Amino acid sequence: MSPIQLQQAVNISLTKQVQETAQAQAATMLEGFAKTQQNIQAAQAPHPSLGKVLDVKV
Repeated sequence: MSPIQLQQAVNISLTKQVQETAQAQAATMLEGFAKTQQNIQAAQAPHPSLGKVLDVKV
């Protein structure tokens, strides 16, 4: 294998590793966002009269 071919193979391998790491980090981040959204929705009770009355003054 020539030095140029070796360099290309190493570059491709490193690029694949970086891409896999980025995908894993993105998946972890999205899971965290989903858990946070679920916690926020579970913690907030709906207001009993929210959206039922509209006060307008002219």
